[in-house]
Amino acid sequence: MNDIEIRKFCAQDRDWLVAEHRDAYAQAEGFDDSFGVLVAGILDDFLREQKPEHEAGWIAWQQDQRLGSIFCVRLDGETAKLRLFLLSEKARGKGLGQRMLDHCMGFARARGYRQMKLWTHESHRAAGALYAKNGWELMSSQPVVSFGQPLIEQHWEILL
Repeated sequence: MNDIEIRKFCAQDRDWLVAEHRDAYAQAEGFDDSFGVLVAGILDDFLREQKPEHEAGWIAWQQDQRLGSIFCVRLDGETAKLRLFLLSEKARGKGLGQRMLDHCMGFARARGYRQMKLWTHESHRAAGALYAKNGWELMSSQPVVSFGQPLIEQHWEILL
């Protein structure tokens, strides 16, 4: 894990990140192509509208291989949103998720945000356990049909 770098997201990471999200969620949860379209739109908006003083994205790298991503985006002057948190299968269970979450939350604190929010699905149990371990609170959950699948959508928050 010492040889893993967390680098700023750049435009050259976009296509990899769209494909990684699309393929990982199609395989693990049967998501349809609309998920990849959503991720592409989020990244295109980020690349076009990012305010570097308030927002950032990061990619975890090991040598020449990307392992995961995490983003901190501005919702308002006091609230940041955690987005696009993903670890490749081979990077899981090694503490990298905690390291990336710490990095993202540290950025939010340093920028003066007072709270963070995120949206996920109940099926992402390892992520939910990581959030809970770090003081995030599950604020709501509801059944939805998204990306061609019945899911339980969750909204989490934390005061920084």
